[in-house]
Amino acid sequence: MTFQLALLLAALGWPAPVVWREAPHLPAPVTNNAVAGIMTSTGPAVFSFLGLDETKRWDGIVDWAFRWDVGSDGWRRVAPVPGSGRLASTAQAVGGRIYLFGGYTVAEDGTERSLPNVDVYDPETDSWSGGAPIPVPVDDAVSGVWRDSLIFLVSGWHDRDNVADVQLYDPAADRWRRATPIPGPPVFGHSGAIAGDEIIYLGGVRTSVERPRFRIEGSAWRGRIDPDDPTRIDWTPLPRHPGPPLYRAAAAGVGGWVVFAGGSDNPYNYDGLGYDGVPSAPRSSVFGYDTRADEWRDLDPLAVGTMDHRTIAVVDGALTVAGGMGAGQRVTRRVVTTDARALLPGDG
Repeated sequence: MTFQLALLLAALGWPAPVVWREAPHLPAPVTNNAVAGIMTSTGPAVFSFLGLDETKRWDGIVDWAFRWDVGSDGWRRVAPVPGSGRLASTAQAVGGRIYLFGGYTVAEDGTERSLPNVDVYDPETDSWSGGAPIPVPVDDAVSGVWRDSLIFLVSGWHDRDNVADVQLYDPAADRWRRATPIPGPPVFGHSGAIAGDEIIYLGGVRTSVERPRFRIEGSAWRGRIDPDDPTRIDWTPLPRHPGPPLYRAAAAGVGGWVVFAGGSDNPYNYDGLGYDGVPSAPRSSVFGYDTRADEWRDLDPLAVGTMDHRTIAVVDGALTVAGGMGAGQRVTRRVVTTDARALLPGDG
């Protein structure tokens, strides 16, 4: 059901079916967290790693790790992420393990540093190990899994500026390769995922020599991965997506779709205050790009706006958005989930 149909039903006084449903809340409010879904020996599970607590201060950056066994009545704490807490990491699941990439630390004086960390979590043993460091350390990058084997990191921030790099990680070999860089403006805080052999990403922030230095980017891009050589990507621009440009929306690849939820149209620092000095507000819109039909589609919106995300956790056909910031830049424990079959037109 589209947003337009929901409005029509409301105008007629008919209740619209609930597509996004409340799930058990996180143990504590957290935003800028990395989330991932994975099938374990006991069933589907969703994990949340790292992030920022409700203080929204530099010393509120956490090393937390939480687990929700889907269908259970709550989350539980698991082994914390090694090292210091960090922001803007991204997580993906391959081969029964979750790979946590990059992110940045913030010092008391405001100094930020991008990290090359690759932390590998085994949900069966609740233990961590290390992977080969990211060649170009990045944070606020888009990540995606290709053919259940390789993980792509697309653009992102590196210490002092954005990079156009596309970095390709092979978990089985614990090895990195470089792929075709993006042709559009390098960005951070953009949103995207992989569906089939397609990388779809949009939005984020580009840098400018004028003030404000950080400006939202309105473009969207499609990258076709060469199945014979996944380091080769054919990049083409996409038509404008529904709604305004977005920063830190949640995104995931589901079947032939890449789905985007929430985000803000005013880019901000980690405390939720816009780079233009105006407090940022979250959006509740949800839309997707259908790679088979080559078109954008509006989808059922969230009941409440949310921002400060990277990925939507996907496991066993369900999509989950966990944590983030709500209205008034309030850090939340809120978790919502939906079945892909209810959200997406066609087979999802």
